[in-house]
Amino acid sequence: MEKEEKDDSKKIFEQICDFIQKFSPCMDDYPYVMDVRKNLYYISEKVLDRFCMETNFFGNATEMHRKFVYPDDVEMLIADVRRMVNGEQEEHNIQYRWLGKNREPIWINCRGRIINGPDGTPQFMVGCVNEIGRRPVADNVSGMLESSAMADEIEKCCKNWVNGYILRIGIDDFKEINERFGMEYGDFVLKGVGECVTKALKTGQIAYRVPADEFIIFDFVYGKKEDALALYRRIRSGIDAFIEANHYEAVYTISGGVLTNASLDDPTYQEIMKTSQFALSEAKERGKNQLYVFSREDYGNFNRRRNIRRAMRKSIADNFDGFEVFFQPIVNAATGKLHAAESLLRYTFPDGERVSPVEFIPILEETGLIIPVGKWVLGKAIEMCRMVRSTIPDFKVSVNLSYIQILKSPIADEICARVEASGLSPDSMIIELTESGHLENTPSVRKVWEHLKEYGVSIAMDDFGTSYSNLQSIGNLTPHVVKLDRGFTVKALNNDYENRIMHHVVEMVHSLNLRICVEGIETEEELSKIKLLSPDYIQGFYYGKPCNKADFMKSFVI
Repeated sequence: MEKEEKDDSKKIFEQICDFIQKFSPCMDDYPYVMDVRKNLYYISEKVLDRFCMETNFFGNATEMHRKFVYPDDVEMLIADVRRMVNGEQEEHNIQYRWLGKNREPIWINCRGRIINGPDGTPQFMVGCVNEIGRRPVADNVSGMLESSAMADEIEKCCKNWVNGYILRIGIDDFKEINERFGMEYGDFVLKGVGECVTKALKTGQIAYRVPADEFIIFDFVYGKKEDALALYRRIRSGIDAFIEANHYEAVYTISGGVLTNASLDDPTYQEIMKTSQFALSEAKERGKNQLYVFSREDYGNFNRRRNIRRAMRKSIADNFDGFEVFFQPIVNAATGKLHAAESLLRYTFPDGERVSPVEFIPILEETGLIIPVGKWVLGKAIEMCRMVRSTIPDFKVSVNLSYIQILKSPIADEICARVEASGLSPDSMIIELTESGHLENTPSVRKVWEHLKEYGVSIAMDDFGTSYSNLQSIGNLTPHVVKLDRGFTVKALNNDYENRIMHHVVEMVHSLNLRICVEGIETEEELSKIKLLSPDYIQGFYYGKPCNKADFMKSFVI
């Protein structure tokens, strides 16, 4: 009788294993069976492709699990299974981690039930394992397939992509909708937009939901950019009607980015997702509520900026390797003698390519990297000033200050502390604000300006003549020196009307007991004309181009 029960138990176990083997290829999950008396374990063969398991059928099941279960979770699993085997519970339902092929932890949910044998004691545990960290295939909010479901389909279609386009759209400022109306209303908007997208589609077009507030539409039939624009307009019209139907409770727009088959050299799923994201982001950058058609030139510029950003981050981490401070002389207009030097940041790629400040300075400011780099420049400028002052006691060094440094760092305290530690007098420093468009009478700017003035540092307002707001800034910030931009200077040198304007500007600045520095003087003829306006200081290629510290010392000091 006992032998028959064993034979029946073996047959049942084999039948369950056979069932798993036949049907698991039709499933995304991993069904399993465990003979709890013999401690045998069988699971879908697919686990071998995903997890670090040597075989899908093994004995000594409890101990074997230690090889592929995340170490911190082993005891929890064994304790739960033991309760099942002891008859203390009938269901197994826990979330823990298995180890992937590269031994990375992967979250799973393991469920199972006990099947008792003829004697009423636990015989088998049958259940299923599924990954709970895997991205869902469909989105129940928008009613669409998720982007993770489209990879295989897109790879297949893109191999023979001749006509059509890809349109990626996003809801503008969707975060504000969630913040103002709540997540539930945000889901309502997503569902409404998803329905508008679906209704606007033609035969041969398919839409997917991309995480957050975006949708991506693939069209391999209609081949013109005009068709993409027409689809975008249909979707936008549907959304406008949806907003109106809901009494304008929330008003929002959509932006879109378009790719065509001519846009890409390598139309793989990864490349499509990357470039379509760029196209959508570009539409938003350009003002939102519009369609942008992918441009290789724009994308090249984007990648160029990204490469510069990465290279500069590494340079900063490597003790500012690649950065260098150049110095350009500022001359006393009356005597022709060296008065000061402006510190100018330069950057060179590891391969030797010099990057223009016009390119890299905005990137430093956007990323906040201008803060550590600015501190480094300040240190180099002070070091230079100390060297020159041993020969020219009243020499000054000028350092450009970014508006970002004012907003996001205690820059005034840092300047004063650095000057104090160097042993220099405060009047050895000139601080210039580089962004004329941001020279506003804000509390942040006033606080920095007042602090530096009280300490004795000179303040220069750079780029005068590039914005009408500069006139107001002179009154609000009362700098010690006003620097006239070369663009303004060139106009005055070549046009009588502009020359009279510049003459009046110089008179006005002098009437306020401020000093004038004229930038951009390159020839002796320009110098002669500018001197007639009685500026205080002159800066430009005529006296010297920006150069490194050694060359500056050799040319202007030693």
